[in-house]
Amino acid sequence: MRIGFGAPVSGAWATPRNVGHFAERAEDLGYASLWTFHRLLTPAEKDALAPVYRSVLDPLLTLTYAAARTSRIRLGVSLVNFPFVTPVYLAKEAATLDVLSNGRFDLGLGAGWQHEEFVASGTSEERRGARAEEFVAALRTLWEDEVSEYDGEFYTIPPSRQAPKPVQKPHPPVLLGGVAEAALKRAGRIAEGWLSRSATDLSRIHEQIAIVRQAAEDAGKDPEAVRVVVRGVVRAGEEATYDAGKRLRLSGSYDQIREDTAWLAEQGVTELFYDLNWDPLVGSPDAEPKAATARAEEIIEALSPDA
Repeated sequence: MRIGFGAPVSGAWATPRNVGHFAERAEDLGYASLWTFHRLLTPAEKDALAPVYRSVLDPLLTLTYAAARTSRIRLGVSLVNFPFVTPVYLAKEAATLDVLSNGRFDLGLGAGWQHEEFVASGTSEERRGARAEEFVAALRTLWEDEVSEYDGEFYTIPPSRQAPKPVQKPHPPVLLGGVAEAALKRAGRIAEGWLSRSATDLSRIHEQIAIVRQAAEDAGKDPEAVRVVVRGVVRAGEEATYDAGKRLRLSGSYDQIREDTAWLAEQGVTELFYDLNWDPLVGSPDAEPKAATARAEEIIEALSPDA
């Protein structure tokens, strides 16, 4: 299983210096990938959502900044909420990032869930599954075909050209999020992999993986080739609990977190990235910046693949 790291995109540690520094440090320590996430708006009520969502850098701009400071580590977004962008615009951004990073980009897509973002983006919350199918198809013609064309219910691309094409052939990997059974099946059927969410119950992740891989097999794909990428919400130093005191995976001592990492590999996870943005001592805008950075420094070192 490959081990990645969540880039500083949220709250107190999300500074220009830290984006560059932690990208370089993750690469030096042997992490396989660096990941961001997408948030446009939060409700006006300050406490309506968790602190991690209140101040978030743009995910692709952050990865572009990180690409300029690194040469080997892969760069992924988990994920872009596709209803808020057009496929032609995202295809251009993704291809540009893939070119500038020399073929190191992974694109995760999700259907979105924050009501205010749908309203502000002028799009509907209805039929997001059908939109996802079309969005992926539109991306692929823009990336793969010399002359691209698409005529769907939601998206239309007249015969046209978009260049430069991505470095990766036939295109950068597309990974889909979602937890409903239909979304899990869609990821296995049309994407290169599935992305878990921050609130995923890791103790039962094998059930979701089984759905994804069965859908891939039913579609004539190699189920073992489908990637399963997990956002690891790390709670270092505390044993977080749920359901009558059961310890949450990836919480507690560093030894416990490493044991959980090995256990996730046994469940079929192909890649896990440790994400400190969900740690309120790191990713909250109310955290003390120097203390947040120092905590992140300790954790990235302690959990490094080469440690």
